[in-house]
Amino acid sequence: MKKIIGRVTATEKQPTTIDEFNFWTSKDMILNPFDVIKVNHINNSITFGVIEEISHITDTQSYLTSFISNDFGDVETQANTQRIGMNYVKAKVIGNTKNIYIPVRNGEQVCFANAEEIQEALGLDKKNIKNPLVCGYLEMYEGVDEEVKVSLPVYFNSKFLIGPEGAHLNISGISGLASKTSYAMFLLKSIQQYYMNIVENDTKDDIAFVLFNVKGRDLLAIDESNEDLTKSDKDKYKMLGLECTPFSNVKYYYPYSDKNISNTYAKETDVQAQLDLESAYKFKYIFEEDKENLDLLFSNTEDPTQTMESIINYIISEQGKFGDIRNWNGFKNEVSEHCKAGSKKDKEITVSSWRKFKRIISKALNNPIFSQRVSEQDREIRLQDAIKEIRKNEVCVVDIAKLDEGMQSFVFGDVIRAIYDLQLGQFDDVPEDKIPSKIIIFIDELNKYSSKDVPKSSPILRQIIDISERGRSLGIILFSAEQFKSAIHDRVKGNCSTHAYGRTNAIEISKNDYKYIPKVYKNMMTRLKQGEYIIQNPVFRSLLNIKFPKPLYKQFK
Repeated sequence: MKKIIGRVTATEKQPTTIDEFNFWTSKDMILNPFDVIKVNHINNSITFGVIEEISHITDTQSYLTSFISNDFGDVETQANTQRIGMNYVKAKVIGNTKNIYIPVRNGEQVCFANAEEIQEALGLDKKNIKNPLVCGYLEMYEGVDEEVKVSLPVYFNSKFLIGPEGAHLNISGISGLASKTSYAMFLLKSIQQYYMNIVENDTKDDIAFVLFNVKGRDLLAIDESNEDLTKSDKDKYKMLGLECTPFSNVKYYYPYSDKNISNTYAKETDVQAQLDLESAYKFKYIFEEDKENLDLLFSNTEDPTQTMESIINYIISEQGKFGDIRNWNGFKNEVSEHCKAGSKKDKEITVSSWRKFKRIISKALNNPIFSQRVSEQDREIRLQDAIKEIRKNEVCVVDIAKLDEGMQSFVFGDVIRAIYDLQLGQFDDVPEDKIPSKIIIFIDELNKYSSKDVPKSSPILRQIIDISERGRSLGIILFSAEQFKSAIHDRVKGNCSTHAYGRTNAIEISKNDYKYIPKVYKNMMTRLKQGEYIIQNPVFRSLLNIKFPKPLYKQFK
């Protein structure tokens, strides 16, 4: 049923244009930013617009006039007659059914659009979208009659999210209220189901996932069902075409612990249960195999004179007695020898530089994950070997939540390097047909690794920039999240094809990253609810305000 809500108004000072128009409506009409409306246009075409701003105006000439007309400021006064008032709405043109983009005419009726028209206007009709991947759902005309209200799933072309047309996702929003991890996991679940059900037999295009657990036990039971889902939650998943099942093919990798140090927030009984089910491993680092990654321990250390880099090269090239060392204890002892006063083991590197090197590595090397050997029968493994064994549709969860910041960077950097080498075919013992064509990496708190404050010499920053710029062609896709988008390195966020904006604060939206977002939309970002995001993607004709249901996997309270 056609519901007229107002008429286009074009004035001398505010004409309609090919990009936007204004229309007046009743002051009691409930409309919201992001709502789609339609206007009849020439040649029996229809122009669609999306609401950007809503204003209220009366015939009052000034604030002083209003003050005087209320008995000079008596707030209890009831006016004899109401001021003439109306709402006027600014709408952005997003399409026309016959691609006619001359300005809409004054006085034309403005109406609500139905579900099919909204899909056409926003380019969301699943029939016309190649490789459709669901990313949430829209709810429009909230607060209006139920017969007018519209709820529909939102799809975009998966090739603009995970390549090859476009790649990488960045999610931003304040901690707790933005549900960044939940939205990322919703998309990852959608992707896993898509690849398992639609291209199950297509060996040329498959996918695997590497997720980093950085907060408590958030992602340590993603293959277990969420028992708190309501019927309403399940109905939403049904509407979106998603199965109400948790992730499948999941493997967990926990930092090795001993009796003195616990490296995970997971309960010992839960870890043991996963070990018994052969879905979990404990990872270690061995000197002979992992010494080349020592530079990762210095990712957040300023090294303007490159002395730390010189020491690392000295060690890796096995100069001095480092060629005879086979374990971390021997390594620490040899470093201590270089730190002794009067040491002349290397004339080009000073004793003070060796001492700085020792201070930085000592705390890290005391962690039990730096071990002498790996015991396969105890389900111990090196992360690089774990990455080499990853296969299509598998999900690898690497737990780094309880490690200190320096160790988190080390593990993250090590995994990134292993994925890079795998996709480049650097492992001779891995058959090419066993390597997934795409690997999605998800990391929260991206600011730790690629913020504007991270030293430019950081090997992890260089790796992330390289992935953001070249990863699409290599099949390495980065899904990242952080509290403040403005803090992230420009080359990283600039290469993301999709951006999701969750609830944030007024200080953040004043930054340049939000410069081209309409003011009303920016203000909405400060009051978005949990489970609600503003999405930007190349295939969308406008920013979209989407929602998504609660996670399908077990939630820890």
